[in-house]
Amino acid sequence: MSFKKRGFCRFYKQLYYGQSVKNHVLVKWKLKTGRGQFGLYCVVKAEGGLNQLEIINCAFLRQKYYLYHPAYVYGIAGGYEEAMDIILRISQEASIAGMDGRLLDYLLSKEA
Repeated sequence: MSFKKRGFCRFYKQLYYGQSVKNHVLVKWKLKTGRGQFGLYCVVKAEGGLNQLEIINCAFLRQKYYLYHPAYVYGIAGGYEEAMDIILRISQEASIAGMDGRLLDYLLSKEA
């Protein structure tokens, strides 16, 4: 079986950004290519289990594992609290859409 390098992450089409994140194109490029962005946090799809979304520091995306199994990023924030605000915003939008507690279902419905 051959593993293909695909970049360290993939991005949600309607990516959420924290207020402190500037120059979105450069930030996305640096994350995808594994460049340093240590002050940033990403809201990503949780790996397995019952969790839907999780917050990770961008430094984790530089691990070799993510080069072959890219993380799916829904939001980029300038700090942990800002990342929590993004999850709160997604949760509120899901509630308004009648999808209480089903954050991934809501995000998938927006992407279609």
